[in-house]
Amino acid sequence: MESLLSSSFDLLSSYDTPCIKKGLRYLEGFLAKMCLQTAPSAPKNNGARRDSLIQMPAAPVASRPRDAAFREFLRLQNGFEWNITIRLIACLERLLGKENNEQNNRLILASLDLIQGMLLLHPPSRKLFAREIHMNVMLDLLDAGNTADVQSATLLTLVCALIDHPANTRVFEALDGLATITSLFKRRDTPREVKLKILEFLYFYLMDETPKACPAPEGGVPAKIKQNKTTEEKQAMLAEYMANVDNLVADLKESQPFGM
Repeated sequence: MESLLSSSFDLLSSYDTPCIKKGLRYLEGFLAKMCLQTAPSAPKNNGARRDSLIQMPAAPVASRPRDAAFREFLRLQNGFEWNITIRLIACLERLLGKENNEQNNRLILASLDLIQGMLLLHPPSRKLFAREIHMNVMLDLLDAGNTADVQSATLLTLVCALIDHPANTRVFEALDGLATITSLFKRRDTPREVKLKILEFLYFYLMDETPKACPAPEGGVPAKIKQNKTTEEKQAMLAEYMANVDNLVADLKESQPFGM
């Protein structure tokens, strides 16, 4: 496992486009093997095997911790040396410095897809986005000069990075993330599909972070709880950058899109 990851990381660290593409493909194949589990009773002939892959669903990720290989994979992700997410962020940073063309955009999209998957497979990797240097990469990808596909994929990646991690959201706010997103929303040349993704992101952002029922402990409120914000607090911050935030909050509370 370490050998395959090492080869992938070496390719990702290259400035050569074909090498980066190869490294991303290595990681895609590796993660697919980690997540998918073929039924042990699958027939050996090719035709029947294809049918079984369609009919037999892969084992859910939640059931995989019993698998020794998957446990080892998660253990490796807990360390800096073999963490996939941090390598992908570094790769994105290099791609941002290259010419903005279709080939480069495909590599950016592939990197973002892999980051999304990694943040779901290994939630502790979300802590990487508590660092400004990593959050800045995401905000740079929301530049108006990038394609609609890149902007939309970045917004989804941000959701994966912020969910259940208020500390990351505070970094996002401190780096003027709200200003970046609302400015993109207000631009006339921003595609409609991107504006819809921004609205979806804002619905997510406005969710209450405070615990439902948390009695105040003796000696004051823990720092972890202090950094959490209510919907009203975030509403006031967002209102500095765009109008009609009250309507967004009212719609959020009425529709409860995230099971609030």
